[in-house]
Amino acid sequence: MPSIYKRSEPTKRKRKNRSREEVHREALAAARELLLEGGPGAITVAKVAGKVGMSHANLLHHFGSAAALHSALMGSMVADLTDAFGDVVKLLKDKPAGPREVVDKVFDAFDKGGAGPLASWIILSDEVEHLEPVKVAVTDLVDAIVTQAQDDEANSRVRLAVLMMAISAYGDSMIGPHIREMLDQDDQSARKLMSRILPLFLIPSGIPGSEK
Repeated sequence: MPSIYKRSEPTKRKRKNRSREEVHREALAAARELLLEGGPGAITVAKVAGKVGMSHANLLHHFGSAAALHSALMGSMVADLTDAFGDVVKLLKDKPAGPREVVDKVFDAFDKGGAGPLASWIILSDEVEHLEPVKVAVTDLVDAIVTQAQDDEANSRVRLAVLMMAISAYGDSMIGPHIREMLDQDDQSARKLMSRILPLFLIPSGIPGSEK
């Protein structure tokens, strides 16, 4: 005899329809997570689609191709890096910033912000044109630091300072944990070292050979 009780079917929760902008924002956030967790090879359309609850085909409909998704992610992360440099410039203009504040913001951009893996990905992909917008931000950063220097000929020294700081931040974000472990140094050691070195570039003749 059939039961008088009807078995209820499990209710499937449907995700609300998302706008194109929402899909792009969620997909790029998911792709960034994949980049930081597993490197460029982890950014596949299938994995990104899975993270945002979409089908492979639907996500491709929004971006057109995997290459377009990659390009959009690069552009988004470069914009974030440019904004991070802009934050440092604003900090320097709003108040006299200490070396550690400046160093922390630059290192955070490469570490927490993902600029380190991004730079490696861009270089390995031979798509350095994506870094073009960073030029203006770096120039603004140089100008902002020059205003804190003690003489009118600090530009060349400050360019060296920004070069050293950016390369150090990049290296620390990529291989820093392994090198620090080899040398028995703590997580902040590279930042502390750069904070001690940076002021030397603002002092006339503080860096041997900088006058050449």
